[in-house]
Amino acid sequence: MAVGEIFLGAFLQVLLDRLGPREILNNFGLVKGVDKKLNKWSDNLSVIVAVLNDAEEKQLTDHGVKLWLDELRDLAYDVEDVLDKFATKILKRQIEGRDQVKRCWTSKKVRRSFSKLTLNVDMNSEIKKITERLQGISERKDEFGLKDTGTSSKAWSRPPTSGVLGGLTVVGRDGEKAKILEMLSSDEHSNVSFDVVAIVGMPGLGKTTLAQFAFNNNSDVMKEFELKVWVSVSGDFNVVRVTKAILESVTSQPVKVEEFSKMQHDLNEQLRGKKFLIVLDDIWNKGDLYDLWTRLQSPFSVGAQGSKIIVTTRDLNVAKIMGATEVHNLEYMSDDNCLEIFEQHAFVNINNDRPPNFELLQKKIAEKCSGLPLAARTLGGLLRQKEINEWEEILNNKLWNLSGKSDILPVLKLSYHYLPSNLKRCFAYCSIFPNDYEFGEKQLILLWMAEGLIQQPPEANRQMEDLGHDYFQELLCRSLFQKASENNSRYVMHDLVTDLAQWAAGNTCFRLEDKKKGCDNFQSECFRHSSFMIGDYDGVQKFEAFREVERLRTFLPLSLSNTWQTRYLARKVIFDLLTQMQYLRVLSLNGYEIAHELPDSIGNLKYLRYLDLSHTRITSLPESTTTLYNLQTLILEDCRYLKALPRNMRNLVNLRHLNNSNVVSLKAMPLQLGRLTNLQSLPNFVVGKGSDESGIREIGSLSHLRGTLSLSKLENVIDAEDARKADLKSKERVDELVLEWSDNTRETQLGVLDRLEPHRMLEKLIIRGYAGLEFSTWIGDRLFSTMVHVRLDKCKNCQILPPLGQLPLLKELYITGMAAVKSVGPEFYGEGSLPFPVLETLVFEDQVFPCLKFLSISNCPQLEGKLLENLDSLETLTIIKCEELVISISNYKQIGRLWIEGCKAVVKTSGVEFELLESLGLSYISEVRFQRGEFTKGLRKVAKLRIGGCEELTSSLKNEDRVLQYLISLDHLVIKSNSSLLEKLGKEAEELLQLQILTCKLKYLHLNKCASLSKVPEGLHHLTALQHLQIVGCSNLVSFPDVGLPPSLEVIWILGCHSLLYFAKYRIPPNLRRIEIFQCKSLKSLVEKEEDSSSSSSSSHISLEHLGISRCESLTSLSLRGQLFPRALKSLEIFYCRELQLNGLAHDNTNYCLERISIKLCPNLKSLPEGLCHLTNLQTLEIFGCGSLVSIPSLSGEGLLSPTTTAASSLRQIKIENCNKLEMLPDMRNLNCL
Repeated sequence: MAVGEIFLGAFLQVLLDRLGPREILNNFGLVKGVDKKLNKWSDNLSVIVAVLNDAEEKQLTDHGVKLWLDELRDLAYDVEDVLDKFATKILKRQIEGRDQVKRCWTSKKVRRSFSKLTLNVDMNSEIKKITERLQGISERKDEFGLKDTGTSSKAWSRPPTSGVLGGLTVVGRDGEKAKILEMLSSDEHSNVSFDVVAIVGMPGLGKTTLAQFAFNNNSDVMKEFELKVWVSVSGDFNVVRVTKAILESVTSQPVKVEEFSKMQHDLNEQLRGKKFLIVLDDIWNKGDLYDLWTRLQSPFSVGAQGSKIIVTTRDLNVAKIMGATEVHNLEYMSDDNCLEIFEQHAFVNINNDRPPNFELLQKKIAEKCSGLPLAARTLGGLLRQKEINEWEEILNNKLWNLSGKSDILPVLKLSYHYLPSNLKRCFAYCSIFPNDYEFGEKQLILLWMAEGLIQQPPEANRQMEDLGHDYFQELLCRSLFQKASENNSRYVMHDLVTDLAQWAAGNTCFRLEDKKKGCDNFQSECFRHSSFMIGDYDGVQKFEAFREVERLRTFLPLSLSNTWQTRYLARKVIFDLLTQMQYLRVLSLNGYEIAHELPDSIGNLKYLRYLDLSHTRITSLPESTTTLYNLQTLILEDCRYLKALPRNMRNLVNLRHLNNSNVVSLKAMPLQLGRLTNLQSLPNFVVGKGSDESGIREIGSLSHLRGTLSLSKLENVIDAEDARKADLKSKERVDELVLEWSDNTRETQLGVLDRLEPHRMLEKLIIRGYAGLEFSTWIGDRLFSTMVHVRLDKCKNCQILPPLGQLPLLKELYITGMAAVKSVGPEFYGEGSLPFPVLETLVFEDQVFPCLKFLSISNCPQLEGKLLENLDSLETLTIIKCEELVISISNYKQIGRLWIEGCKAVVKTSGVEFELLESLGLSYISEVRFQRGEFTKGLRKVAKLRIGGCEELTSSLKNEDRVLQYLISLDHLVIKSNSSLLEKLGKEAEELLQLQILTCKLKYLHLNKCASLSKVPEGLHHLTALQHLQIVGCSNLVSFPDVGLPPSLEVIWILGCHSLLYFAKYRIPPNLRRIEIFQCKSLKSLVEKEEDSSSSSSSSHISLEHLGISRCESLTSLSLRGQLFPRALKSLEIFYCRELQLNGLAHDNTNYCLERISIKLCPNLKSLPEGLCHLTNLQTLEIFGCGSLVSIPSLSGEGLLSPTTTAASSLRQIKIENCNKLEMLPDMRNLNCL
């Protein structure tokens, strides 16, 4: 396949489209006689296109035909130049006519007639030359005997593949082999009987080989497949042929039926209930692929669960169309693996046939293979046939890129050949990029547009940029482009693909460095597009070759470095050489340190569509640039010294992209910018206020804006209604909005901000310099459901942050220079149940929040980085469940409450002492970094302390002074999951008591999940102020100290201590007022050894008022006599103690205080103790769910063995429920209060 058919076919079709009747009428209908001549061009070109296929075949053997094709290509470019020239003149007349409407009618009529006459003279001259050349080319086709052989020649077809590996070991790819086998064993998608597994990669990477490996593998995974079928599909996806091939493979018999439905029925029966593996190798993406695949897969649904289809393709879209549940993108192979493949094919005997200098050649061989197994195989096969002394000579040539003798280029040619015609020229244009050059998608699309490679059908409702995106993604899916390794927003072409692009472009594109290297076939008169590597000092001599190129369209400096550095371009190049290049479509001076102004003669580059002046030092643009009526793209990025744009910018009616990012000196936008209705990119709209500047309402008519839109100098908006007319809500393709004020004194700013509300699908919002006291209500509205980034900067008067926690997809939040904010809390989180659900980055910078007193950040597990340190006014800091956050607490001078739970690290170096710290919590922190003494010296005023986990903190405290002697204000202490800290504090209490310096005032102690704690430390007995003790989830706790609990203790809660056997050794502590024991599975009794209780006097010293026991399944008995039933007890609650039995009350006339008894869900309780009648203060008796209860003793005192005149006379309420065996109610006579 030759360049002529591939390249010219697409190019000539574009010209034919432009020469269609509609195009001629639109562009040249006013010019007398031109339409007939252009119609003749169209006729001649149509005849020539018809014989292109025949010319392609004959040029291989007939040099004259090749020269004829070269001339035809040059003529095509010249035709396009002529069409552009005349279209530009007509456009110029339309624009200038629009601006001259105020002139008198007579003058206008004369001027138009003169313009028309001049145009006719120019046209006749140009058209005559083209017509003669076209006629000559058309006649010579007959001399060569070229014939109309149809619209396309027979495509080169790839030889069929098979599942057979060919006896060679599959080299490398061990991880990928395992991955494919894992994909084939997966049954996650259980709702369908078969899954599609796709192997995707560019030609030559070894997709087929990897599939062959899996197909022939003898592992247990592959043995589960009852049927295995391999079909080579390639470009001809004939559903009948493929179905027939599968059926023949399954039955091992030829298929004689021709009816497709019968064929599918037979295949359906063969596959029914069987687990099968079918490989469809090398599937191409053609327009009807989805329909073909739908028809082909119909019989597959009857197979057994876990059946698989392996698809190999170079196009990711194929995998999507075929519904692949697993996709494996094949990567380039390592140099070592490529060398191993090379050796397999280069040597008959790998060990004995290597040449003596092979090690010296290895690196060069690996470079030539470029990570492609196919390249290694082909090169090995080539060198195998050569003498050893020829190897180095061959390796220094590009032999495999120059002829069909190599496998590499034919494979890549095939990939190029099957590109849609609209993509062929786009891909060939990429030949101007050097190897390893990283390019951006938008950059390339804008270049394609400028060169006229993206044609927008008149009836199409899509923008050229969107079509360009489709083109780019198609080339990416076909593996002709690939993502750069370092930057996912940049792309590269593999060296072999670059070679393919150069082959496709022929002599139309060249890189200046190639000519300097003396490349063959360097014909400067044919070149149209050029690029070159930018140098530090580029003088006139560097560009001498351009003087030989008469119709150059592209002047493009490039750099392989991503870092910016100063470069210089000779003034003479700009003022003399460039202005002579009348046919330029693309002109870039990006990166040159151009301090002088551009020449006025730049306005002579009438066909210019792309002008890039980024990073230059220009201060203004010549007014003549506003006559570049074809200009589509003007890039001024980082032109920091540019102060103003040309006055008549409104004349650039074709301008689509005005990139003025980081043009910091720009004072305002020129007048009537709203006339540029095609504008899509406008990163920085500087709001003007003068009569010769554009106000904000000019944005309103720019309905196609997309990407980033920055509105700066918003203080110039005097009337807030002008902001509404900007109509930001309708700019639905703007994904980043920047609102910036430079003057903080305006009182109308809130009204302006209210009216600048954007559309709800905005992704990024930045507000700078806003001087209002509060933000507009739309900021933080949860309906902005796609917003991922917010930055608030230098909004110095705002005291309250907006409810940004409501934004469901917010990942990055930056708050800087917010001097007036005093609190960060609920108003910041919003009304959602889970604020900031996906926040990953939170940054406070630039002396932010100097007045901030309250800061709380909760449940932000992806939030990374360091919390800012210099919050001089901060009084309360709460950080909860921010596992990636690092917090430095060294400089919080006013901190009074510090609560940190679940973060990456807490750092305290030498800094301020916590003189005001009263509440401190440190829990579950991965790393604690305190300098020696920094922790303890800040504890003197701490009243509440919570330590959870943080074993590292305990370890560091071993070398510290005694912690307790610093906790002189401690009132409330919680220790969770840190037994060693509790033991340390117990020992310290004993030591300090001996030293007579124990001053701890601790009243509340909570021990939670101290798993290794088996006994409460005896030192706690010396905490003489302790009143409340709570012990939860200490699963190994067996007992309390023999010395007892602190005498001051009043309340104790014990929950989930499953190893606890007894509550006390001999008796209940006398001052204890409340005991709650829950879920202690092993508890047998309240006291281990009962003291003699013959007299009731011992119980009179016990102050216990409430006893609650619940879910203690080993508790079998509870004595209500003597000291175990203190006279002060008022409430007794027993719940869900399965084995519990109660013993009787004392038979004396002691005035018991018990007021309430509640017994619930004790299924084995058979009776209540005698003597309830002695409880003269009892008011409530509740019994629920005691299924074995038979009787309840008398409550009136009647009928007792020892009659008494007393009765439970205060009873007001008796509740008995779900006691199914209860035989009778108790005697309730004399219960007058019931």
